[in-house]
Amino acid sequence: MRLVRHCGEFNLDHRGCVVALGNFDGVHLGHQAVILTARRIAEELGVAHGVMTFEPHPRTVFHPEQPPFRLTPFRVKAHLIEALGIDLLLQQHFDTGFAGISALQFIEEQLVQCLGTKHVVVGYDYVFGKGRQGTCAFLQKVGEEKGFGVTVVPPAMAPSGEIYSSTQVRDYLVGARPADAAKLLGHYWEVEGRVEHGDARGHTLGFPTANLRLGEYQHPAAGVYAVRAGIDKGGDTVWHNGVANFGRRPTFDKTDELLEVHLLDVDEDLYGRHLRVALIDYIRPERKFAGLDELRAQIALDIETGRAMLSGRHFTASPGPMVPVSPSP
Repeated sequence: MRLVRHCGEFNLDHRGCVVALGNFDGVHLGHQAVILTARRIAEELGVAHGVMTFEPHPRTVFHPEQPPFRLTPFRVKAHLIEALGIDLLLQQHFDTGFAGISALQFIEEQLVQCLGTKHVVVGYDYVFGKGRQGTCAFLQKVGEEKGFGVTVVPPAMAPSGEIYSSTQVRDYLVGARPADAAKLLGHYWEVEGRVEHGDARGHTLGFPTANLRLGEYQHPAAGVYAVRAGIDKGGDTVWHNGVANFGRRPTFDKTDELLEVHLLDVDEDLYGRHLRVALIDYIRPERKFAGLDELRAQIALDIETGRAMLSGRHFTASPGPMVPVSPSP
């Protein structure tokens, strides 16, 4: 997959491509339906297929004061889109200036002049242009005038009848329901980052942890999780079962939020390493303990609970860009 950041980088051989438009935060199963529709149409037409997404997320531009909410920061989103077999990822820079252009100007400058697109694919709720005035109907109307086709993909639903939605995924994560979030994503939700030095209390307790800051990621419910953790081994990712706590560590009167991951049956120095952590299931809420002995005993119980939760699930040896949903025990 080729990453294109502006029109000047666009290969003329790719003009006339089919493009899917959207932010695609999470790349959930509804997003995948839009992206794969674009790929199918492109293959039928014999042209390249691409995805145009917008960075930073418009919500970050308009409401920078809001707490972190990203399901998939750009690097992770790009990996997921590439795994869908897409030729081009078009990263459109989003700022107040770009937000101020009209819907018609976006079509003329980006879709017609820059891409020369043959066909555009969007989700049923896609809006664009200044004041979000561009609608799917407007896009179809202008497409007829400018000579490109438009496909609007209807809502994609889970077997339960629930519409796939990034907002619902966030609600499930905040509500301590990572397994339900995974059903909408088509994979377990992951965070990734560099392991930081902590205060080494995990070693003192006998349960060493690898510590990650979530940064712009959506913060899930505070508490203890059964997880899969992938260690970057220079091109390969080696996966292990684990148990993680996300929160403020109230027993030690901490106030900053941290993800502390304990890998089961692994004795390895992970400081500075790149780590991926997939939340598989929720064990319990975070709470304050009376002392280290009580905390140590609870961690031991959490580890046994985590082992039991993970033992009934099948994970492939190489889960690719994200850990796929596995059958519940």
